Amino acid sequence: MEKVRETAFVCIGRAVLFGGFAVVLVMLSFSFDMVLALYAGAVLMLVMAEILILKAFAAPWQNPKKTEVWGCLDERARPAAAAGRMAFAAVLREVYGRFARNSYAVACSFFAASLVLRGLGM
Repeated sequence: MEKVRETAFVCIGRAVLFGGFAVVLVMLSFSFDMVLALYAGAVLMLVMAEILILKAFAAPWQNPKKTEVWGCLDERARPAAAAGRMAFAAVLREVYGRFARNSYAVACSFFAASLVLRGLGM
């Protein structure tokens, strides 16, 4: 299952990276007002965290063969039978949860930074 976890980490991490890139571009578009840029980044990262949480909850009902992780695994690393599918879903749920937790932490730090800057009068 470690090969599945590594592959899931790479595939989901890549998707989160692209989402984070989009958040950074939105923040750059608000660079004329740093407080607004940080607040927008916080809201968008919260949205990303919520999407990842929903994906984690939906993982047990998702068909593994329709995931990117399944397509990236070689034939020998793909889990077989019902127990393998449940283990696959558990790994996906764990990885989605980890990235959701990290996205939430980034959102909280953006929000705290915007509050500090607003408190300083910027």
